[in-house]
Amino acid sequence: MDHFLEITLPRYRATVPDAPPVIANIWGGAVEGYAEVARRIGDAVAAIEMNVSCPNVKEGGHTFGQDPKVLFEVVSAVRAATKLPLFVKLAPNVPSIVPYVRACEDAGADALSLINTIPAMVIDVERRRPVIANGSGGLSGRAVHPVAVKVVHDARAATKLPILAMGGVYEAKDAVEFLLAGANAVAVGTALFSDPGVVAAVHDGIADYCARHGFASVAALTAGGLQ
Repeated sequence: MDHFLEITLPRYRATVPDAPPVIANIWGGAVEGYAEVARRIGDAVAAIEMNVSCPNVKEGGHTFGQDPKVLFEVVSAVRAATKLPLFVKLAPNVPSIVPYVRACEDAGADALSLINTIPAMVIDVERRRPVIANGSGGLSGRAVHPVAVKVVHDARAATKLPILAMGGVYEAKDAVEFLLAGANAVAVGTALFSDPGVVAAVHDGIADYCARHGFASVAALTAGGLQ
C-alpha cells in the first residue's frame, strides 16, 4: 500500500499525459483486510474494484464470492470504509450468479465487474507436474467469453446496477455481444498481451456496428438488447 500510494500513483500521473482515472483492484484474506485497504486508499483513486475470489482465511479458506452471506458482509464493510464508487468483481464458478448479484446490490455496491477468471490447471506431461508452481490458476482469454456473456445476461435480469463486462474480448464482435447481453461498459484484458492496439480497434468496431444498425450510442445499444 505504501509503495502504491507514495511511488506508483505519483509516478503514473507524472509520466502519463492526461492520465486516465485509476480504478484500484483490492483483495484480502479477511473482511477487516478489505476494509482497511479501502480506508487507506482514501480518495487517491477514482474508484475501487473488489476481487472477492480470494480465500477467506478466517472461515476455512472458502472464497468470499462463493457464499452470498459472506459476500454481503465483506461488501458492506468496504462500503462503510469508502465513499468512492465501488465495483465488485464476481467469479462465474457458482450455480447461479443471481444471489451474489443481489448480495452486492443490498450491501451498497455501485457496479459489478463480470467475470473474474475460471479456476483451471495445465499439467506438464513430461515432468508430470503442474505448469504453474501454485498448482492451478485463473483461465482467461477467448475460452471464457461465452461463459462471461451468459453471466452478464443473467446478472442484467437480476439487477439495475451498471455492469462492466470482461472476458475474452479480442474484437468488436466480442464487445458487442456483452453490450447486447446487458453490459454498460466493456473491458479488455488478456488480448492486450498480444495486441496493444486492440482497444482502439474494438472501440472503432463498436462505433461502426452502432452506425450500421441505427444506434445513436452505446447506451442505446445496451438498452435495445436482444431481439
